[in-house]
Amino acid sequence: QVQVVESGGGLVQPGGSLRLSCAASGSDFSISTMEWYRQPPGKQRELVASLTSGGSPNYDDSVKGRFTISRDSAQNTGYLQMDSLKYEDTAVYYCRVVAKYRGRGYQYWGQGTQLTGSS
Repeated sequence: QVQVVESGGGLVQPGGSLRLSCAASGSDFSISTMEWYRQPPGKQRELVASLTSGGSPNYDDSVKGRFTISRDSAQNTGYLQMDSLKYEDTAVYYCRVVAKYRGRGYQYWGQGTQLTGSS
């Protein structure tokens, strides 16, 4: 199977930057899509950014121009660079990986990492 672990969350002031990482590990798998979601306090989980192998990144309008999704295919690791952070970016951020494992498609979620904006 595949394990997904996010890291890099923390406390950040408005206008600051932070980079989240998403590491996928296991054997016999290949990633087709890597996505970042977030769940603000008291709200539903929402898609923030996505990147499909060979495709262009897509962003929610709320983060366009501020967040950048990328992936190191050799390391099966993805990143979400977050700049010009706003207080409303406060949320638990989750990585979702769509991968083929032994020829079949699956989705895998990490446990989430907390981003908290400070005043």
